[in-house]
Amino acid sequence: MRALVVSAFLLALTGCASPALEGRLIDLTHPFDADTIFWPTETEGFVLEPVFAGEADGGYWYAANRFRSAEHGGTHLDAPLHFAREGSAADAIPLERLIAPAVVLDGTQNMDPDGAVNAIAFALHGASVGRITPGTIVLIRTGHGSHWGDRARYLGTERTGPEAVADLRFPGISPGVARALVRAEIAAVGIDSPSIDPGPSKDFAAHRILAAAGIPVFENVANLELLPERDFTVVALPMKIRGGSGGPLRIVAIVPKGHQ
Repeated sequence: MRALVVSAFLLALTGCASPALEGRLIDLTHPFDADTIFWPTETEGFVLEPVFAGEADGGYWYAANRFRSAEHGGTHLDAPLHFAREGSAADAIPLERLIAPAVVLDGTQNMDPDGAVNAIAFALHGASVGRITPGTIVLIRTGHGSHWGDRARYLGTERTGPEAVADLRFPGISPGVARALVRAEIAAVGIDSPSIDPGPSKDFAAHRILAAAGIPVFENVANLELLPERDFTVVALPMKIRGGSGGPLRIVAIVPKGHQ
């Protein structure tokens, strides 16, 4: 699959038709700015500092900025290293886990009281998209992404700092779903909420199960309601931070013609 996608991009650059790039390109990424939602223990968020914007001495326009950001905020990657001592860092994740065929699992109707998409939901909706073949990127739609921009509703609290963690309320997946994803040998998993574990989680079981299996996680994924259930490709390229436990992620879907 990686060779196919790389060939498609090379063909596009040379002006030839590229079936892999025909159809809709759907951006699944929230922009990074002063309003980007970060894990509540991160109190600064994303900071863009203008360095220069104006006419340079040579008479041409020039603009440059510097930025500061924690790894885990906005649409971002959780590398396996985030919860596994020997897990891959952000720069060492194989591209086959970041560029792959994808499916969407609908978890909106089957959640436990704590907000975890449960194993029954996985079985029901996994069956609806067909057997999930090894090497697939699985995107889990909870509907929680509709609250993006409203910090209190999205996280469950407006507070920041370590004490805010006790107030977190948002959907994630149960340990049973995480184990099922591992058994399916998926490439990666994404979700439209702040964490792959539900907000009330205290042990981050889903993170730990996935990280131990080398499966990267994409969090705060946008626009999952625009995707079909199957037969599309995801390109998820994080900032390549050497030794990073995660980082900002630009993720897009390529949906072939014929899908509505």
